[in-house]
Amino acid sequence: MLTMKNILVPTDFSEPTVAATRHAVDLAKRLDATIHLLHVIEDPVILAPIFEGIPLPPRQSFETYAQDRLENWITENDREGLKLELHWFHGHPFTRIIEFATDHRMDLIVMGTHGRSGLAHTLLGSLTEKVVRHARCPVMTVRGE
Repeated sequence: MLTMKNILVPTDFSEPTVAATRHAVDLAKRLDATIHLLHVIEDPVILAPIFEGIPLPPRQSFETYAQDRLENWITENDREGLKLELHWFHGHPFTRIIEFATDHRMDLIVMGTHGRSGLAHTLLGSLTEKVVRHARCPVMTVRGE
């Protein structure tokens, strides 16, 4: 029998991840699973030459923002009866999502997708698509509403 006790929900706080979170919450409650809500902070230092002369916010402000958003991402009503763990890390989203899912033995990853196609998909790529191809566990994709 297939059991799912740990569900990873990576979020960039966009509309597609709202829909993915709703599905994950419903699934976690039905399966008595824990949701691991994950946000990866992409450090803007890489882009610093582009913003020469524009002061970047301190790293702590990105961390505070991530923690606040994660703590409020799931409503109080939805939290009732839900096992929830919050995580944030600095790094590249694809790498950190795959590492987290592997290291913590996630049973399922639930991700939102923007549903881009054509040139937008080619230029921007798809984080969700990369995760689907490389994750060791099943990945459920949810298109934004």
